Amino acid sequence: MPPSSPLPDNAPAGAADSPPVIHWTEAGEARSARWRAEGSTAPPKRVVVGDDTLGADAAYRLACEGTAILWRGDFQNARQLLQALARRADGKGRRKSGKPGKDAATVSGPADAFHLHRQAQAQRARVLGSLLLPFEADYGIPLRRAPDVRQACHEAYGENAVAFVASLRELQGIIGAHEWRKKGVEIPALGARIHPHYGVFSPVRGEYLDLVAQALQTTSPPPLAFDIGTGTGVLAALLAQRGIERVVATDCAPRALACARANLALLNLSDRVQVAEADLFPEGRAPLVVCNPPWVPARPSSAIEQAVYDPDSRMLRGFLDGVAAHLTPGGEAWLILSDLAEHLGLRSREQLLAMIEAAGLSVSGRLDARPHHAKASDPNDPLHAARAAEVTSLWRLQATPAAP
Repeated sequence: MPPSSPLPDNAPAGAADSPPVIHWTEAGEARSARWRAEGSTAPPKRVVVGDDTLGADAAYRLACEGTAILWRGDFQNARQLLQALARRADGKGRRKSGKPGKDAATVSGPADAFHLHRQAQAQRARVLGSLLLPFEADYGIPLRRAPDVRQACHEAYGENAVAFVASLRELQGIIGAHEWRKKGVEIPALGARIHPHYGVFSPVRGEYLDLVAQALQTTSPPPLAFDIGTGTGVLAALLAQRGIERVVATDCAPRALACARANLALLNLSDRVQVAEADLFPEGRAPLVVCNPPWVPARPSSAIEQAVYDPDSRMLRGFLDGVAAHLTPGGEAWLILSDLAEHLGLRSREQLLAMIEAAGLSVSGRLDARPHHAKASDPNDPLHAARAAEVTSLWRLQATPAAP
């Protein structure tokens, strides 16, 4: 990107339908460029120019004060600076011994621990998101020793026509997603790899897939199933692979829809799985409707966190309240849900059962599995107690017969 990146005439700053803009002063001149950030992150209000002479302590102070740094130095030095910022952000609130500081000591319960953890994550994200990079219109980075990230950015953002500014931290996420997309994730239950796209949650936790595979062993495969909130398409692929003749997989996120279609094509299952855009259910009824909704009732801070955090249990409630109307007589709904929220004090088992009953559903069975992810066995994790007790369950639900 050149030192000054004027906006196109048809996108004036302040227009209601214009993309966000970042402003700064450089060499005594007022400058501006398009601002690009995942989700609804607003452009920083205060921006200074930084280069290889900027020390980590000074950069950290600026970031904590809410001032962003537009980098003009060596790209690899920017990476090292970001690592230094991360060390400082992670060290805040801890004593030299590594024990929790005062904030953690005042936690009165698991819900408080969770909210404190989320606040710390948000503050860390703000600090690390303060180091900004210039991008040219073709996604090139005009800095010394900058890597070629054009393909990775194109996969994440699509077509682009103007220069812009984005955070180095977001770029690292884009590069990481590009690598995941290339190599894929091995899914033992599927006997194949799934290739997640940028902004689509990777199916790295396999216990919910094992539960579905286990449930399918005890059920004659129905001719039709709905997969609600398909994401990468991994559950739809598993259902089709295990003998279900036709699967309709839905999602409302364009990235997820594209990702699911690409994965199903790679698995040669496109003729048996229809990917449809929908907020929850497709039209019609099916003898089996499967859903693995976000399991924590809290607000996500990015698009990819929508696979984990479900504000006010919106998707869970929507699925439960609507699934009976989309089941054929005698059909089953499979709800795959972690009980982590229960151990965090964010939702009780009684509340979940009340939601199921209020939706006109009854529990006909349940399968349980312990997760095996690394955080479940990490005593240094702030939420270790809840994660160590976590169980993922497949709830088999049926519509409650109407009273005569």
